[in-house]
Amino acid sequence: MFTRNYTVMFDEFKKSMMNEFEMTDLGMMHYFLGIEIVQSESGIFLSQKKYVGKILKIFHMHDCNSANTLVECGFKLCKDHDGKK
Repeated sequence: MFTRNYTVMFDEFKKSMMNEFEMTDLGMMHYFLGIEIVQSESGIFLSQKKYVGKILKIFHMHDCNSANTLVECGFKLCKDHDGKK
């Protein structure tokens, strides 16, 4: 029921925006400002895989060895005021 209400609300918003501004409905978003968007029943997933691939290709590093750099979920960075500039 939540999904249905959300869809109706979204459709009404989209129609009001199309009445106010000249725009076209291209369907579900897949790519925006260098960010890939995958929408599914389990959620919305954002990735910059295509953008990173393009950067690696520009610098001739597309065949380099990859390394995982996992970060703990919710981890917050803090500024080190006493660190080197």
